[in-house]
Amino acid sequence: MKWNGLNELREKYLSFFESKNHTRMASASLVPQGDKSLLLINSGMAPLKKYFLGQAVPPNKRVTTCQKCIRTPDIESVGKTARHGTYFEMLGNFSFGDYFKNEAVEWAWEFLTKILEIPADKLWITIFESDDEAEQIWENKIGIPHERIIRLGKKDNFWEHGSGPCGPCSEIHFDRVAGGRKLDRAEFEAEGDKDNIIEIWNLVFSQFDSDGNGNYAEMKNKNIDTGMGLERLACVMQGVDNIFEVDTVQNIMKHVSEFAGVTYKENPKTDVSLRVITDHIRSTTFMVGDGIMPSNEGRGYVLRRLLRRAARHGRLLGIKKPFLCEVADTVINENAGAYPELAEKRDYIKKIIGVEEEAFAKTVDKGSELLAQFTEKLSQENKTVLSGDDAFRLSDTYGFPIDLTIEICEEKGITVDTERFTELAKEQRAKAKADHLAKAGSSWADNSIKVEAPATVFTGYTDTEADSEVLAVYKNGQEIETAVEGDNVVIVLDRTPFYAESGGQVGDTGIISTDADVVTVLDTVKSEGHFMHIAEVTSGSISKGYKVKAQIDVNRRRAIMRNHTSAHLLQYALRQVLGDHVHQAGQLVNDKACRFDFNHFSGLTEDEITQVENYVNNEIMKAVSVTMEEMPIEEAKKLGAMALFGEKYGDTVRVVTAGDSIEFCGGTHIGNTSEIGLFRIVSESSVAAGIRRIEAVTGMGVIELLNSYRNTILKSAKALKLANVTELPEKCASVFAESKEKDRKLESLSQQIANAKISSVFDNAQEINGVKLVSARMDGSAPDALRKLGDSVKDKNEAIIALFAGITGEKGTLYCVCTKEAVAKGANAGKIVREISVLTGGKGGGKPDSAMAGIGDITKTDSAMNEFVSVAGGFIK
Repeated sequence: MKWNGLNELREKYLSFFESKNHTRMASASLVPQGDKSLLLINSGMAPLKKYFLGQAVPPNKRVTTCQKCIRTPDIESVGKTARHGTYFEMLGNFSFGDYFKNEAVEWAWEFLTKILEIPADKLWITIFESDDEAEQIWENKIGIPHERIIRLGKKDNFWEHGSGPCGPCSEIHFDRVAGGRKLDRAEFEAEGDKDNIIEIWNLVFSQFDSDGNGNYAEMKNKNIDTGMGLERLACVMQGVDNIFEVDTVQNIMKHVSEFAGVTYKENPKTDVSLRVITDHIRSTTFMVGDGIMPSNEGRGYVLRRLLRRAARHGRLLGIKKPFLCEVADTVINENAGAYPELAEKRDYIKKIIGVEEEAFAKTVDKGSELLAQFTEKLSQENKTVLSGDDAFRLSDTYGFPIDLTIEICEEKGITVDTERFTELAKEQRAKAKADHLAKAGSSWADNSIKVEAPATVFTGYTDTEADSEVLAVYKNGQEIETAVEGDNVVIVLDRTPFYAESGGQVGDTGIISTDADVVTVLDTVKSEGHFMHIAEVTSGSISKGYKVKAQIDVNRRRAIMRNHTSAHLLQYALRQVLGDHVHQAGQLVNDKACRFDFNHFSGLTEDEITQVENYVNNEIMKAVSVTMEEMPIEEAKKLGAMALFGEKYGDTVRVVTAGDSIEFCGGTHIGNTSEIGLFRIVSESSVAAGIRRIEAVTGMGVIELLNSYRNTILKSAKALKLANVTELPEKCASVFAESKEKDRKLESLSQQIANAKISSVFDNAQEINGVKLVSARMDGSAPDALRKLGDSVKDKNEAIIALFAGITGEKGTLYCVCTKEAVAKGANAGKIVREISVLTGGKGGGKPDSAMAGIGDITKTDSAMNEFVSVAGGFIK
């Protein structure tokens, strides 16, 4: 057998099946398109399901792919063994009603024995126990000895998932030990359990249609679905034991090893961390490359979980600084030949990973400290179960992932009450949903409206009104014949100029009317091809079958279009100023403003905001034509049209061009940039890690903004009794300087009073085992003032524990300090202040020599301070 690299094997496989008249299809995104049953693509056939089910027509009846996949059910096992991983590539060749068993078997054998030159006597075949046809092909056509064909049951060699297409499988196995040996079925299975014989290729013969109740009908058009793990094949061809020793994966691990200063296979404990990091950085690099962003739900949570698990194992290896974004470079380099989009998005991928890693570094320190306190307390109490309440507090307050809590506890022999945690998490989600509904009000979308009518024809790209027929009227989710004045309804028309909310553009408003009846449309949304006009009957009535005139609010629509076109110009401007990593992450355009969310990792400077504004306004001043054109998607891509990450597009797309900005877009736009009038950025802020938001106004919105600025300036000048507004900046600076000086003097006086008071405090100090304990209330002292007092105590060369309480208004602060002599005797400021603050309903903590905490209920301050001596005394040795 000749050694083959993983990338070489991928290309050999795809080229081989191209030679058998298969169409090579690129790997689909890890984000499933049009399949809500999957969170992430987990098999080679998953993106092709629509072809097997007859829901779409494949580009060819013969297809071959190498599909990137993510599977996470065994995530806790990743690293602990060398077998488990979350990311892998699946090679496959597929027939949609074309060839069947003969060709599938013959070509599989040809590829393995002729192209890869694997010795025939190293391969074993398994078939479904009643599949005589498959056995005849293997034995008579291929020439496999009868004793090397093993019949197995339904569990092993029959592919079925509920109802629908299914069928027997034939698997090809590789013998790691010796070629040509003889084994019976029991011995064969035992060798498989030991990994001495491993499955490398599964040929699924989809020939039955199952009703899900054990009844199988032979299908007229039979299909072939095969799957072979690329990494597993590479293990065979490279003579290694597991995926972590395959060339491309091993190169990633070497990069991790360099950061950590450790070598693989020298220490079982560090090996676990090396495997976790290597696997997870492969997964996360591809996930981010496919547009997945870290979040607290769905596939975004899977990404976050993998990144955080990898980051934690980096810390276990002693890596203190962010490093995953650098290792991502190696992942990209090893895979860029097959997946060039990784190289194109290199900066973006590294930035997303880096930002998440830095954010987690802050989270993990706080969470780990608190978890250590919890587990230490359990150990002292001889308990082995962390309460669900404590686990939830870690998750809810500190953002510490529950799976990480479970993993760390498991390492210490502690289990977590996940049942109680889940209960609390559900309560929180229910409360959040109730709050959302209370704020948002009920929605038509919560009703199960099923429209039995042809899809709506949209005429709003060119027309602002249309003669239409009412196809259906709904009230409270139920279809009715007639609605009368005052009724809130949903109306479906056969044709409409009303744009339905989509792609971040809000729905149109307007009027649906006859000569005698008026319905006011308050919003428009879309459901399965039907435009749903959410409306109120203003006068008269409306009935199914009415001939009506549908008219949008033209002025509002034009304002929306100005903001939508400006959003396109804004995205292009951001990419020019900030870099090509910028992509839309969310958008809302209405008649009032344009809100645009995008990937970036720091706040924009004033200069950058000015540059972006200037670019957009220059395009407006140029009076550039805005064109909207439908074209084949491949043609659009050649033009360089920008698409949204993870968005599903059909074969024909609508492309909007405004100067150099070219984007896929189904929204409505103005005909010339000059119609925008003016563009002004109102705010720039952060909405999530790595996501920024710009809010901007156009047209009359800019005029309104300038008027509000003018009014603010005039009112400010009047308040400062200025006759000329041009003096405002100088006057503001003067007032601020005076205020700051007064604050300085006040702070100085407060400090003098506190210093005078502290002398008397030491006169009443109590002493325990040579340690002085002093405490005092310093009302009116801010936290900084308390720190200065604490510093004066820490400078003393004797064993002292001091606790100060400062109350300012409705807020209070506790500050505890311990001199180094006191710390040597067991004192710990962080633990002392934490226990005292809890008595007030507050929380906090810190280092052994100094720590601060908040006071929950200031009325409990004195009673809590009275416990200081007993609490602090408990720490003194």
